[in-house]
Amino acid sequence: MRVVWVRGAVATALAGLIAAGCSAVPREIRSAPSDPPAYAQAAAAPEEVAGEQIRWGGTIVTVRHEADATWVEIVKRPLQRQGRPRNADRSDGRFLARFDAFLEPAIYTPSRAVTVTGFLDGVQEGRVGDYLYRYPVVEVVHHYLWPHLPEPARYYDPWYDPWYDPWYSSPRHPRYYHGPYRPYW
Repeated sequence: MRVVWVRGAVATALAGLIAAGCSAVPREIRSAPSDPPAYAQAAAAPEEVAGEQIRWGGTIVTVRHEADATWVEIVKRPLQRQGRPRNADRSDGRFLARFDAFLEPAIYTPSRAVTVTGFLDGVQEGRVGDYLYRYPVVEVVHHYLWPHLPEPARYYDPWYDPWYDPWYSSPRHPRYYHGPYRPYW
């Protein structure tokens, strides 16, 4: 009986590894370029870093289509080791990613996480509300739209009774709990 259980466990683990391998993050997204320029440098002195290779990621703000390109405004976030943007309340700023293809706006929606690799191509001026903003522009070579994270599991305590009241008493159930703030009488 134990051999059957071990075989089942090995088969399940092997199936999980195969499924994980099929949905793996592309190598170009996982590996960061060596010595990439910082965001502040790309925004302040775009001439010095033009053509440099970068890997940036963040949260999509808007998607704008033109005849020959799709422009995606992204709030830059720090990346995890595999390249996924961290779900953090900090950002260096915003950047524009230029794609040479049509991206479906129903899929590339605001608040989705995306990571891009490509080359810096100057700065473009725009507005965030009434604020004049300088967006570093990235000519995208590879990108990865990250799947939504699952909701965190909620802890369930099988012994928890939401109707339990330690102060309840009745003729059949005399008060059996006397806490530090309510005397027993």
